[in-house]
Amino acid sequence: MTCPIRITSAAWRDLEEICTWIADNDSPKKATRLLDRLMETAESISKSPHRGTRPSELPAGLEAEYRQVFFKPYRVIYEVTGIEVVIHLIADGRRDLRSLLIRRLIGG
Repeated sequence: MTCPIRITSAAWRDLEEICTWIADNDSPKKATRLLDRLMETAESISKSPHRGTRPSELPAGLEAEYRQVFFKPYRVIYEVTGIEVVIHLIADGRRDLRSLLIRRLIGG
């Protein structure tokens, strides 16, 4: 059984920024290939949404079921709501993501 995927506008902006940076600093071909792979990674979540791990940066006791999958070095962070999977963030995992996650996921 697959679960519908929704990608937030913020996550789409993340993808655009990543691909633009790679196209400008490496090559457009690599940017396109990365976009394809990140989209495959995001779409694969629909087949098994609970397979991801909980992001360690999130505070304990958070009610929502946030998870992450990796396409190294990128992290796709999403929420399993019961009726859909919502992708909230796609970012380079080498960044310090604690404040960004809290701001984007819980509005802190």
